[in-house]
Amino acid sequence: MRNKVAAISVTILAALIPAGAFATSAYMVLGHGDMANGEKIFKEGKGEVPACNSCHGPDGTGDDNLQTPRLAGQTYPFLLKQLEDFAADRRQDLTMMVMNFNAKGLTPQDRKDVATYLSSLRHSGFKGSDLEALKQAGQAVGVEYKGRELVEYGSPQRNDGFPKELGAKGPGAAACKSCHGVGGRGAPPVYPIIGGQRYVYIVNQLKHWRDGTRANDPMGQMQAIARKLSDEDIENAAAYLTQAKPIAPGESQNPYDHYGPGEE
Repeated sequence: MRNKVAAISVTILAALIPAGAFATSAYMVLGHGDMANGEKIFKEGKGEVPACNSCHGPDGTGDDNLQTPRLAGQTYPFLLKQLEDFAADRRQDLTMMVMNFNAKGLTPQDRKDVATYLSSLRHSGFKGSDLEALKQAGQAVGVEYKGRELVEYGSPQRNDGFPKELGAKGPGAAACKSCHGVGGRGAPPVYPIIGGQRYVYIVNQLKHWRDGTRANDPMGQMQAIARKLSDEDIENAAAYLTQAKPIAPGESQNPYDHYGPGEE
């Protein structure tokens, strides 16, 4: 009898709670910038600042040949932080060597507008880098199943045989999933989406974190992780992440397809 009462109580409670509340409380944070202005800058540029799509592609999904990242659908707080960091020289563009100039050429409001527009492009249809095409072009490409193991479980403890110049002797790297979520889907507003990112960009950035040429990460987290990764680790992780699916077992959709309050 007691079990029947409990079951009835749960049924009544479920009926009172809005649909989807059991599924997730996670939200993709969107900005309050001027979407139209952000789109205009992305497609046409502003003043001496060229159109963003000239390097990042017409749909904002980046280009492996140009080593540029996918921006479409990235989280608003992360996009804005990177633009602000480029503008303040807290991050240096080591790829095209133009982002510091471009970010400085935009007003603070422009940067918010561009970040707002790009964060809205959640479903571009991009399925990840074409790993076979990259191999054909001579790019070193990792092994996806090994990358999945690294992303989900981390790397083992390193021994004395690991290159000491990388400073990686000791405990292995933590799982990427522990901060960036299932399939690298991100954990807004703090951790960006790395699943579905361009392969070449992931490889390059992990190497920049590792050698310290990129250092705009909160509390040095990414630098500490990357110093524990070999070139093979990096290539494997990138091979998995570029085509990773942001859906966990038992989920019907990515919880970050829900939109929460925006940020200024």
